[in-house]
Amino acid sequence: MKLHLPPAFRHRRYLYLWLGLLISIAGSQMQSTALHWHIRILTGEPNPLALGGIGLARILPVMIFSLVGGPVADTYNRRRILFITQSIMALVALLLAALTLTGHITIWYIYLLTAVQATAQAFDAPARQAMIPSIVPAQDLPSAFSMSSIAQNTGAIIGPALAGVVIATLGQEYTYLFNAISFLAVIVALILMGAVLQDMRHAPGINLKAALEGVRFIFRKKIILSTMLMDFIATFFASANTMMPIVARDILKVGEIGFGWLSSAQSIGSVITGLILSQIRHIRRQGALFLSAVTFFGLATVLFGFSSWLGPSVILFSLPAFQVTLSFMVAFFSLVLMGSADTVSTIIRNTIRQLNTPDHIRGRMVSVSMVFFQGGPQLGEVEAGIVGTLIGVPFAIITGGIGCILGVVLIVLKWPELRRYNGDEHLAISPPA
Repeated sequence: MKLHLPPAFRHRRYLYLWLGLLISIAGSQMQSTALHWHIRILTGEPNPLALGGIGLARILPVMIFSLVGGPVADTYNRRRILFITQSIMALVALLLAALTLTGHITIWYIYLLTAVQATAQAFDAPARQAMIPSIVPAQDLPSAFSMSSIAQNTGAIIGPALAGVVIATLGQEYTYLFNAISFLAVIVALILMGAVLQDMRHAPGINLKAALEGVRFIFRKKIILSTMLMDFIATFFASANTMMPIVARDILKVGEIGFGWLSSAQSIGSVITGLILSQIRHIRRQGALFLSAVTFFGLATVLFGFSSWLGPSVILFSLPAFQVTLSFMVAFFSLVLMGSADTVSTIIRNTIRQLNTPDHIRGRMVSVSMVFFQGGPQLGEVEAGIVGTLIGVPFAIITGGIGCILGVVLIVLKWPELRRYNGDEHLAISPPA
């Protein structure tokens, strides 16, 4: 297939934002991976509950502030909001670096600062996602979401891989310091973009009525509601990343470098799939494809759980940092498949939501969806920690994959129209301002 410049890159402001996010996401993913490893070291022994606790620290601020973040994004200048939220997240990373460097870091400091960062993200995500249709025309939105997925997952390849190397060579605190510096890329991109207009004719203000209007809009739009519930169910049950330090360190015995590569594996599959989808101008039978992708995600999660049961097995070859075993390769391959399936479902559901939402309520739609797409994986981390403590990490992962597949069946039974959704139905979208 001959590769073409993605249509979204023809729009200068989107290209600036994409490049800034690519760098920033790499830093954020490096920090996220390092935090899981840091907690594993601070506990002194395998403790799934301690690792699951970071999911709780992330989701509580989202549950509290996300419904406020939507009205803020629909009432105030979205670009200005991003300046503030990106600066706050950079300061959080600097504090983590300072506390680690001085030896004052504890698990409770990690939970607290993670909660502060999640609060900033509750305002950042609605403003950022709602801004994209204002800088990219409707016909190029699928391309924009494909490229955004590629940025997210390229950063998630680079970040975790660098985390293992940086922790092993420079020390834990440098992962946080490098992340703080990476936020400058988005801030510079926002400066270069210049003013971004938005539809302020129906600015709702910051009040309960405005927040509830977003909730009512989603419950009226069954095609959006069904994709959000599917997102929540899949990520709640099939959230394997939380247990990755235990799988890498205590089951597969691959150390920091192997941990970094396992943490990057999903994103490798995501980037490959995102590049393919970015070349397709129109994706047909989107509903059936979306449901198939989520089912495949659950099956790959089950395979990953079985690889954990293998433990250290036949050595295939040796690298300077660790020995590559059959169980490691099965785990790595299953995570690549999970990332590929997740990218298909992410691009389709984001396109469905944005194209079926008018600009004046887009921020509130995103803020409500945050409860689903962040609540699922973060609460899933807590669930995985509890199940992993009670009956073992491999079983927790396998049962999560099965739960994801059962969730697809329930959604199809409740909303059969999702399976029939093609993608060329009437789209209620306001043009970019």
